[in-house]
Amino acid sequence: MKNKEIEQIDEVIDEIESALKDPKGISSHQKRLAFCLSLGITELLENYLNKKEVLKKGYRINHQWLKKSKDNLKTILAEKITTSLDKMNKLDKILDIAYKIESKRNELAYGGPVSEDLLKNLIDGFLEIKKEIEND
Repeated sequence: MKNKEIEQIDEVIDEIESALKDPKGISSHQKRLAFCLSLGITELLENYLNKKEVLKKGYRINHQWLKKSKDNLKTILAEKITTSLDKMNKLDKILDIAYKIESKRNELAYGGPVSEDLLKNLIDGFLEIKKEIEND
């Protein structure tokens, strides 16, 4: 990973840790978590593709793609990578978690309060993907 990518993931992790330790609860971090988790899962997907050396040079992942249906997203990604999507063994799991996060992003960022359980579920999904990509 490049320094910029590491810094962005570290910033996401810092916000997650801050939210989890806050005596006021995770909900007091809802809006920041919305943006951080969106940025983080986008970076993790991009890092995964770069780690596999399949993302074409100069391409970036747009967070807005992640709330599209999996078939539509795979069509977009297929144009940006150098191998078959079928060879990407963790891609489906990453895309499932990414969809959960991104489909809730605007509601979390601009809407009213949501349950702590929802926020915790999104955090857990992000951390699970981060761990899997790091151990791949």
